[in-house]
Amino acid sequence: MGNGETEKTKATEGRLTGREPPSSHESKRRRSLPGGAMADRFFPNDFPDFVAEAEAPGGDGDRRPAGVRGLLSLPYARLSDRFLRAARRLKDKVVEETWVKAGRQVTDYTLYTGALGTALLLFKSFRVTGDRGDLALAADIVHACDDASRGLPRRFLTFICGRAGVCALGAVIAKHCDDQLRVTQYLSSFDEITITEKVPNELLYGRAGYLWACLFLNKHLSEKTIPLEHINSVAKDIIREGRKLSSKGSSPLMYEWHGKKYWGAAHGLAGIMHVLMHTELKLDEQDDVKNTLRYMIKNRFPSGNYPSSEGNESDRLVHWCHGAPGVALTLAKAYEKADEFIAEGAMHGGDRPFSLFEGKAGMAYLLLDMVDPSESRFPAYEL
Repeated sequence: MGNGETEKTKATEGRLTGREPPSSHESKRRRSLPGGAMADRFFPNDFPDFVAEAEAPGGDGDRRPAGVRGLLSLPYARLSDRFLRAARRLKDKVVEETWVKAGRQVTDYTLYTGALGTALLLFKSFRVTGDRGDLALAADIVHACDDASRGLPRRFLTFICGRAGVCALGAVIAKHCDDQLRVTQYLSSFDEITITEKVPNELLYGRAGYLWACLFLNKHLSEKTIPLEHINSVAKDIIREGRKLSSKGSSPLMYEWHGKKYWGAAHGLAGIMHVLMHTELKLDEQDDVKNTLRYMIKNRFPSGNYPSSEGNESDRLVHWCHGAPGVALTLAKAYEKADEFIAEGAMHGGDRPFSLFEGKAGMAYLLLDMVDPSESRFPAYEL
């Protein structure tokens, strides 16, 4: 291939991806890495940049063009109504599968894959619709989660996978139920949670996950529910532990999970930094967090992907369902074929097909978020 053809190919690739074509040095680096061939694969984005709202002929919002473009052309008030109807049907199915069919008994109490995720979905539905039936049911489920999680080892102390999540969400729901006695009981149980030196620092099972529960309580109850001194103490411990593993010329903060220095949002740097950014830090601690994030940005792959752990040179494409095109397609299908979403086996992406983080409860939560996107929050990650 001649030089002219090579430049033409690069220019075409740039138009398809919306980014500058890689230099020859970058291309060689990608091909030399495990998974480099995947990193060189780009796909055009066929979605329109903007679709104007427009009623269908005759003002009937149901008669519209098929596909995503027709979906996006609906006035948002009409579109959000469709999202809400689909969300409520899907929410009812989640409750039936995770609560009613389980005999109103809890084995997995966690927010991640268990009944507490159903409770959070119901609480989200209450906040969107004002349906106090959802609130009362959420309170019942959290109470069952509380019973199921009592007496567990103290290492189960986070918001997503531990007692802290049960107590924090329970207290907030009890407040909305005007049940001050239950609020006091949940907060008392929360105070019994202790952090030992052997506790890791990550979000799913460690200090950052406990710290998030503290922040959640202060956000939804009052700023003084968990004393600022306690929050600062936990944050200080996380910073101190991160400095121990850092080395000259690398990230100012670094953490290990089962012997690996992960970068991700569940067990690694991204999740821990995310929580620390929600806390009041001293200037030197703020600098460590900022410079850790800069380190991650500086050391990402030329493709824009991030390694899964420190020193991992495998550059892989992000799964389609984690990107904007996947979200758009998912929302379109949720609107057009909501009943199929509720059908048995649909959307089964994990071992818990109706759970918040692996299944249909997560989709119902997303649809509720889409009713008013300005108020959307990623569950258990955004306050």
